[in-house]
Amino acid sequence: MTATTEAPAVAPFRFFDLRVVRTRRLGPSLLRVTFTGPDLADFHGGGRDQSLSLFLPHPGQDAPVLPPMGLDDGRAWHAAYRAIPDDERAVMRSYTLSGQRRFPAEEVDIDFVLHDDDPSTSGPACRWARAAAPGDRAVVLGPAIADNAAVRCQPQDDFDHILMWGDETALPAALGVLAWLPEHVSAHVYLEVPHRDDIQPIITLADVSVTWLVRDEGAPSALDAVRAAQLPDAVSPYAWLAGESGAMKELRRHLVRERGYDKRAVRFVGYWRRGMSEDALRAA
Repeated sequence: MTATTEAPAVAPFRFFDLRVVRTRRLGPSLLRVTFTGPDLADFHGGGRDQSLSLFLPHPGQDAPVLPPMGLDDGRAWHAAYRAIPDDERAVMRSYTLSGQRRFPAEEVDIDFVLHDDDPSTSGPACRWARAAAPGDRAVVLGPAIADNAAVRCQPQDDFDHILMWGDETALPAALGVLAWLPEHVSAHVYLEVPHRDDIQPIITLADVSVTWLVRDEGAPSALDAVRAAQLPDAVSPYAWLAGESGAMKELRRHLVRERGYDKRAVRFVGYWRRGMSEDALRAA
């Protein structure tokens, strides 16, 4: 009788050390930072709206200050992280994976929203991104397997239409979902950006109608834009909504109560909340 041993399960997420390779402005409000790292061969983004946790240093620090990576218990690690003084502990922010390449080098892209024109009033992640230069260090808690719980866009197998809405904070995720959509699916997409020059190219195989809502040109609110939309009579519709949490809840109520969507077929993600920083939102 031959004994067999199962291979140990791979943890779905792990820490990866990163270094900045280059930065590129995508528009007045958008900055792409490209990273490399020694272990990115083990980084397996699941595409679509793959989210991750990015840890950044404070000004004057060479690298993010974090507890030992070897702590097996996630709660113990988080408690150790919170025990580090606020002005030393790495800045933690949630972002979407904007791109990943294996060749000619292992690289990942993360897009940062530059919230205003005054760096002195920007948050710590925005300030870090503005000043990022080749060689700067960061750490990401990211996917070690492609099929992971941080990919939120999970439509039913038979979906034939998708309604999408996102603001600039959700733009990388929306573009990732659009690139993933199969060609037999139709989509109505509403994307809100601060300025016309923030509009990005759309790459998709699906039959897509895209409406760009430019705020400095008087674009309607998310609810008004979607309420006025002429949507097809789909057999199995799905909705993906991402952006300010209050607006996402309004949109979900509209789709479920007024348009008859099955609430299980509406994925809404609050990337931020008006009047609250991400630190305050996490505490709440």
